[in-house]
Amino acid sequence: MLADFIEAAARSGQPSEAVAALGRLAARATAGDGRLGLGRLARCRALLAPDDEAEEQYRRSIEVLGGANSPTDLARSHLVYGEWLRRQRRRREARDQLGAASDAFAGMGAEGFAERARTELEATGGHARARRPETSLALTAQETQVARLVVEGDTNREAAAKLFISPATVEYHPRHTHQELGVSSRTQLARKISQAERNAVLPSPSLAAPAPASRRQCLHRQQMLVSRRSSGPTQRTPPGPQQ
Repeated sequence: MLADFIEAAARSGQPSEAVAALGRLAARATAGDGRLGLGRLARCRALLAPDDEAEEQYRRSIEVLGGANSPTDLARSHLVYGEWLRRQRRRREARDQLGAASDAFAGMGAEGFAERARTELEATGGHARARRPETSLALTAQETQVARLVVEGDTNREAAAKLFISPATVEYHPRHTHQELGVSSRTQLARKISQAERNAVLPSPSLAAPAPASRRQCLHRQQMLVSRRSSGPTQRTPPGPQQ
């Protein structure tokens, strides 16, 4: 893959080979005009650009790849952008990018890239979240609810109405969940959720808190209490004389 070759050449001090490959990558990406190709092109341009031009290309790569359904490429752009920010001594911003990369790679099982991201993150003073295979699918309660509704076919507005949150919040969660779990489709998301529930990583719907009592149930309970009070205390038979 040209993008991989360009990154390897740039990192190993072979700029002329990287520049030549970049020209071929640009011809392919601009001809197809697909998000994945354009996102990779922006990342490679950033790797070879001078510092005063690199950041714009890194940001463009992340923006474009965010809609390309390629969690791996998106995580790689977060990684190289974070590495560049660390070299610029912008540690706080670097931690954000490297943390996103570390979580994404760990979630999809790309241990080589995850270790690289963790090493860079620790160099900024940050720490990667501890993740084990059985907990790598963990989501927040709201992310889990949104993911289930999305998998079931709800639109953003329908899910927002059911959860009493804004459509913008619903729109954010699937993007974040796809990146967190390393999936690119609803089918893959459904499979991940099903697997997590079997492993008791996500709260199963059957273990959710019971629904509030209905108005009819509450009224029935009140009537039962009134009936008991109006009938007076239960009469008890006095005990007989002791022998």
